[in-house]
Amino acid sequence: MTPFIKKNEIKKNWYIINAENASVGRLAAFISRILRGKNKSTFNPHIDNGDFVVVTNIEKIKFTGKKFKEKKYFRHTGHPGGIKEISPLSLSQKNKSDEILKLAVKRMLPGGPLAKKQLTKLKIYNGEKHPHEIQKPTKINFEKLNKKNIIK
Repeated sequence: MTPFIKKNEIKKNWYIINAENASVGRLAAFISRILRGKNKSTFNPHIDNGDFVVVTNIEKIKFTGKKFKEKKYFRHTGHPGGIKEISPLSLSQKNKSDEILKLAVKRMLPGGPLAKKQLTKLKIYNGEKHPHEIQKPTKINFEKLNKKNIIK
């Protein structure tokens, strides 16, 4: 039986991942596990004991196959005929490469208020620079975890 962890016992760690040449889906799945806290032995689905994740070089993220041009993200305005679609190509042309990964991670988290709170712990930046050096994030070498994580 997993022991319930108290709120004052939760320790939040910081991780940094370089997204250069990383596959979007594999990276999003890995990040969602960390945000939920599934990488810890104290995981409980109703408690937010996940960690913070800083992702750098988001503009160099990759899709496999033709997904970069042909994949569509849909949303609805709530009005009749209000379905809107956008592709990752058009998002990157608008300098919103961070939205590609954010959408992928958001859709891998369960719906609800807890998932929205967990998504706020994801920090995404273009380039190598980020303002979280003071937290001393642990570097995760995503490329070394599995050879399929990187698209060449």
